[in-house]
Amino acid sequence: MARVRYLGPEPVTVPELNNREVHPDEVVEVPDDRFDGYVCQTTNWEPIEEPGAKSTRKTAAKPQKEEG
Repeated sequence: MARVRYLGPEPVTVPELNNREVHPDEVVEVPDDRFDGYVCQTTNWEPIEEPGAKSTRKTAAKPQKEEG
C-alpha cells in the first residue's frame, strides 16, 4: 500500500477508506492503484511512500537462531 499525508485544514471523512476520518497532517495508507487519485490533489494530499516502494517503517526484529 502507498502512503499519503493529508494537508487540509480540518478533518475529513474518506469514503474510499471505509469512511475513516483523517486529520490534518495525518499519514494514511491508500491502495496502490488509487495513489495518483490522491496526490493529484496537491492542496489536499502529499506523497509519502509511492506504490511498490520498500517501506521505511521499522518492524520488530526477528529472533536469531543460535548456532552450535
